[in-house]
Amino acid sequence: MKLHLVTALAISTLSLTAAAQDFPNKPITFVVPFAAGGPTDTVARQLAESMRKHLNNATIVIDNAAGAGGTIGANKVARATPDGHTLLVWHIGMAATPALYRKLPYKPLDDFEYLGIINDVPMTLVGKPQLPANTYRDFENYIRANQGKLNLGHAGLGSASHICGLMWQYAVKLDKSLTTVAYRGTAPAMNDLIAGTIDVMCDQTTNTTQQIEAGRIKAFAVTTAKPLSDHPLLKYYPSLQEMGLKDFDLTIWHGLYAPKGTPAPVVKKLNDALRAALQDPEFIQKQRALGAIVPSPRDRRITPEGHKAFVTSEIAKLKAVVDAAGQYAD
Repeated sequence: MKLHLVTALAISTLSLTAAAQDFPNKPITFVVPFAAGGPTDTVARQLAESMRKHLNNATIVIDNAAGAGGTIGANKVARATPDGHTLLVWHIGMAATPALYRKLPYKPLDDFEYLGIINDVPMTLVGKPQLPANTYRDFENYIRANQGKLNLGHAGLGSASHICGLMWQYAVKLDKSLTTVAYRGTAPAMNDLIAGTIDVMCDQTTNTTQQIEAGRIKAFAVTTAKPLSDHPLLKYYPSLQEMGLKDFDLTIWHGLYAPKGTPAPVVKKLNDALRAALQDPEFIQKQRALGAIVPSPRDRRITPEGHKAFVTSEIAKLKAVVDAAGQYAD
């Protein structure tokens, strides 16, 4: 029996080693749980171009499996063959959906192999151009003085703008002051903000910076712990912590995931390729152009275990916000 066990273990080890050596042996698919053209789709395409160079120039295709706040695409990866050829690129929704959807078809912490974080994207609190306020303090006072008359737009349940809006309202206790308006994506929400149909929005710098610079919308604050002092435009706006919102620090991070059970040598190979991409000057430059921050090689979240620990803490933080707001997707 012992001989058979040793033989089985040896064969298993050889199989895993062979899987890593042969990987990838077919095109890799990055599943993006949102429509093409959005910020997560852009991040995935830029990452694919850089990672493929460190995976024997493998073909990496993008599969936009949109719907249900990102959960359709996530479930698709959770149920995929665990061989490393089907991966998920998702943002903070990975941590928010366990609170928003109380009957998820998968378990975020159990059904995936965590490969590492990709970036951090700051958020901006913005308003329609017709708002009379020009500073954050005036903006908050204006909203308090007009309770029940103003609305807050977002790109749909589970979207970055939805999560940011919830967290900000929770922090400043404005949950009954604004009417929430959900859209089917970032573009229509931003179009209505520019037109003045909605009053307020909290969204990624990737979506707001050009509109702020062009004067189409007004900016009032950034959601990072400190002001974005290195950004040529956003350095002029305070952080919400500066404005008295203690411990408010929100960035919309993106991460990379494989189905649970993907062989450890393949996970390592994918993590190595991800780490190499995060040090690729071309990838870093493209991300900076989007307003995104690429983590340093010292950031523990670029490791599988570090990223999973980070997401675990984010799940707890966001659950408190969603439960307080009582805004569930199901």
